[in-house]
Amino acid sequence: MTKSKRLDVLDRYMEGFRRSDHEMVLGCLTDDVVWHVHGVRTTTGKAEFDSEIENPDFAGSPELTVDRTIEAGDVIVITGAGVGHHRQAGRFGFVYSDLFTFRGDLIAEVESYVVPVS
Repeated sequence: MTKSKRLDVLDRYMEGFRRSDHEMVLGCLTDDVVWHVHGVRTTTGKAEFDSEIENPDFAGSPELTVDRTIEAGDVIVITGAGVGHHRQAGRFGFVYSDLFTFRGDLIAEVESYVVPVS
């Protein structure tokens, strides 16, 4: 079985965040992308999304692992874990679940659920 083109886009998206590579991430998105980080904020459009790739409250790039990927129709869900470095609070671990809705071969909406674990 071969990987879908959408899974390739998602791999680029995740690698872009790991590298803080704005072009790599933004190239995976529709112009009108919406990103819901539930309980925290919602961004609309590439410009707002771009400002969150390297949020000024955080130092460096996040460490991200993907544990599970589920694809159904226009949606791909991934679960995983990560480590971030908050400028004031320091290092923190988290688990996440991201739901990506695609339009064509680009990400049109992201719903993120992030839970701190350390």
